[in-house]
Amino acid sequence: MPLNKKLAEKLNKRFAPDSRLDDTYQGLDLTYITNELGEPITLFIGKRRPDGAITGERYVRTIKRVPNSDQIASSHWDLKGKVSRS
Repeated sequence: MPLNKKLAEKLNKRFAPDSRLDDTYQGLDLTYITNELGEPITLFIGKRRPDGAITGERYVRTIKRVPNSDQIASSHWDLKGKVSRS
């Protein structure tokens, strides 16, 4: 299942490098992890538990860059499966 287009646009921004950020989107809790350039590369979306973890789904972003550049040529998010309480 692909990401909602508006959510994908929100995640195309750059944030603090090498960080974990908590947010919300349309009533869902989000946690995303950024790479060294501040681009979100891992997304957890669902319901936040009291310990701060998310029960829901995990997505991973694949980024292809313009050769010899940090510029993104293309990217897409892949659903990697459910994340739930252990």
